[in-house]
Amino acid sequence: MNELLFLIFLVFYFGAGVIVCRLFKAEGAVVLFIVSIIVCNIEVLKQLSLFGLAATLGNIPYGMTFWTTDFISETRGKRESQKVVIYGFIALLVFAVTMRYALFYKPGPEDWVQEHLSAIFSFVPRVMIASFTAYFVAQFHDIWLFHLLRDAFKGRHLWLRNNIATTLSQLWDTLIFCTIAFWGVFSLPVLLQIYLTTWLLKALVALLDTPFIYLALLGTREPKNKA
Repeated sequence: MNELLFLIFLVFYFGAGVIVCRLFKAEGAVVLFIVSIIVCNIEVLKQLSLFGLAATLGNIPYGMTFWTTDFISETRGKRESQKVVIYGFIALLVFAVTMRYALFYKPGPEDWVQEHLSAIFSFVPRVMIASFTAYFVAQFHDIWLFHLLRDAFKGRHLWLRNNIATTLSQLWDTLIFCTIAFWGVFSLPVLLQIYLTTWLLKALVALLDTPFIYLALLGTREPKNKA
């Protein structure tokens, strides 16, 4: 059941991404990026089993962040996609601080939400540092590698550039986040399993989202010599 839900949501989420990008171009991609980076940081708290692997939610929305920066890179250039990473960081930071601050209000006698919000937004500093460090390294690495390959392939082979850049960048993301957040918390064999299963699911999303970026770019003229 989880696997079916996963695939249905992937088609829905990236299908919606195609529609938004075709209607609103790069501006729509920015909105998708910001929404996705916030959603994935909440969904990642839920643990489940997918394809026989211990996993967390959030892989599809997080995959969307790489998908959207690749779309913006292809249509607006490197600098614009780098700006989006900064926008996403600001949005995530403001959201996190706002929700953490909300916990300081004393709940009313009939309130039932406080304990649930506290469970989600009582951030552990180590996890927050891991999340933000991995975010910056992986996102900027993806943009850098995507454009390096774009130049090397003279703008051709989008499917290959998209998959190589996203898959390797998500490997960095997984290694950095899990090392900072979980080193010393789990034994080395367990930590290695977390590395592998987390990265494999992210790589699967990167592979499955490839047709959607072609649909989003269909009929879109690519920029020439944009930095």
